[in-house]
Amino acid sequence: MAGQSSTHVVTMLPDRVVKTYASWSRGEHEQEWRALNLLARYAPDLGPRPLEADMYAEPPVVAMSRLDGVPLRGQTVTAEQVKAMAEAITALHESVPASVLDGMAPSPWNPGVAVAKARRLRAQEPDLGEGPLVKRAFAAGAEWLDSYPLGRLTATDFTPVLGLSDGNLANYLWDGRRVRMVDWEDSGRSDRAFELAEVMEHISRVDGVFDGAALLAYAELTVAEAARVLDLRRLLAFTWLCTLGPGGLFSKRNPYGTLDRQADRLLELVS
Repeated sequence: MAGQSSTHVVTMLPDRVVKTYASWSRGEHEQEWRALNLLARYAPDLGPRPLEADMYAEPPVVAMSRLDGVPLRGQTVTAEQVKAMAEAITALHESVPASVLDGMAPSPWNPGVAVAKARRLRAQEPDLGEGPLVKRAFAAGAEWLDSYPLGRLTATDFTPVLGLSDGNLANYLWDGRRVRMVDWEDSGRSDRAFELAEVMEHISRVDGVFDGAALLAYAELTVAEAARVLDLRRLLAFTWLCTLGPGGLFSKRNPYGTLDRQADRLLELVS
């Protein structure tokens, strides 16, 4: 769930966007600048162009070109837009050579971090209220988490890709013809299955209408990747459920009924 707190201030100028980082302890500015330069070299139509940066300022600043488009978060994402998303994600994942990716660190939000977070939340048994549906979903998710060999999800024997590693639909801009991506501060080496699962299960989907299954249908996954996507979706759905209770970090940031909707989602995935 990277990118859920305010980590930067964005200044929109006529010809550029200037991002000033409010926090940068995880190297957010470096990750963004690196990704923008990789895109400029290998996939120039997928994101902003890097213009200039001051990596050593406090706070750091990155300037990039300004993209036209409307964020897909909060929208009814049409079939045309889903197809454009799939094309953009596929192009991204096919763009950067493995020889370049091999020298990159994993993205800060990755399967290993997600597994650790899910385990921590499960052990804490967060306050999710008294709703029977939500209690049933937590129990089912916890049972799956306790019985599943989670080491499979942290395996590194999958083809690496450059990952945005933030499934927030606000990061996907539709200009009427294509989709491009912004906010690369959590980017890094990832794998296709994790990236697809992150988009499908990000809680931003509840702000509008988004058919993640339609997105997945465009991906030509191997049998192993398809199974991995499903298990990563279960992991991420459980983690989101644990953060949406009355005392959770995201309880007040989403529409009324989000917790029950997430409970239904998790039960559907683990059934």
